[in-house]
Amino acid sequence: MDAGYDILLKRAAAYTSRQETCRWAAESKLRAWGASSAQVTSIIAYLEQEHYIDETRFSKSFASDKFRFNRWGKVKIAQALEAKRIPASIFQPVLDAMDEDSYMQAVNELLEKKLHEITAKNKYEKQGKLINFALRRGFEYAVVERVLNSNKYE
Repeated sequence: MDAGYDILLKRAAAYTSRQETCRWAAESKLRAWGASSAQVTSIIAYLEQEHYIDETRFSKSFASDKFRFNRWGKVKIAQALEAKRIPASIFQPVLDAMDEDSYMQAVNELLEKKLHEITAKNKYEKQGKLINFALRRGFEYAVVERVLNSNKYE
């Protein structure tokens, strides 16, 4: 292999070892560094073989971080992972494995906090605003409805 390839390989290995990275992000970074298509293919294959890149591990980390820190719902997380070109067959089991109790609790906490920030003419407008807020955060309608019906949001 040539010296340029070795430099790109070391740079890519350093980049992917610092943080969880998906295949698409690593490919984009390599192209930005001027790697040829053949080099990108070879380097990505090496990084996957050596477990620098693992899309399942990336999906778990990404979903966990977005849920815990950003309070995103499964829908929004799935859309973000699709944007990163992660196949649904990889990320869907990760989303399905999320703890249901903490997920429901997160929706409840978000709605409780938002309840005190909104003004509405009646309880239907208030519930509509809460539902829209939760849907924009990526929570499923059925989950939001279940939380609203189980608590006093009037």
